[in-house]
Amino acid sequence: MSLNLNLGDYKRRNSIPVKIGNISVGGSNPIIVQSMTNTDTADINKTYRQILDLAKAGSEIVRVTVDRDDSAKAISYIKEKLLKANCNVPIVGDFHYIGHTLLKKFPDCAKMLDKYRINPGNVGFKEKKDIQFSSMIEVAAKNNKPVRIGVNWGSLDQELLSNLMDKNSKLKKPLDSENVMRKALKLSALESAKRAEELGLKKEQIIISCKVSELQTLVEVYDELASECDYSLHLGMNPKGSSA
Repeated sequence: MSLNLNLGDYKRRNSIPVKIGNISVGGSNPIIVQSMTNTDTADINKTYRQILDLAKAGSEIVRVTVDRDDSAKAISYIKEKLLKANCNVPIVGDFHYIGHTLLKKFPDCAKMLDKYRINPGNVGFKEKKDIQFSSMIEVAAKNNKPVRIGVNWGSLDQELLSNLMDKNSKLKKPLDSENVMRKALKLSALESAKRAEELGLKKEQIIISCKVSELQTLVEVYDELASECDYSLHLGMNPKGSSA
């Protein structure tokens, strides 16, 4: 299991609130605690029981991995069992690489999830990247679902990073590699959020995050994000080497 925070008022109160199921984050809303299951989502009973346990322990939102057909098929059954148990905790689907396919192939999964999590670094490569990202955002807009655009230090968009590194090397006073990576983190998140708006997602349906594994860098990145945008922020730290 992992523990994350949805920050409604990280360093400011002018962020735009986002509704996730029966929970509101952003603006003047309290900070919300989110956890993630470590079960195989395709195992309906194990995932259901772990979500119940997390909710009872105080997790206000729970994220599950949706990585293949069987896990996508399981979502509606898991949600049904939770509702029968009077558990209304919002469920977030974490998609990697084939999310565009799963969301279209399994419309019940797309409808039953309360939020989608998309990582621009593994949504697709080269010419497929925008096509596959756009497909996921269009499904979210159609189903009126919020999206977290979650960028990670360990799985940055390599094309974006390479371009920034090339430009940086031509400067009279180039930045060190860590500062270029920080810039790439923020740029990936903010450009992806802007693209999501262009595709029809409302600003009040977008949360962004930039995960890193070093605390001081994390604080600095989020301080900068808080001053540069009014999107609601999701704060999470990754173990070193993790791209989750």
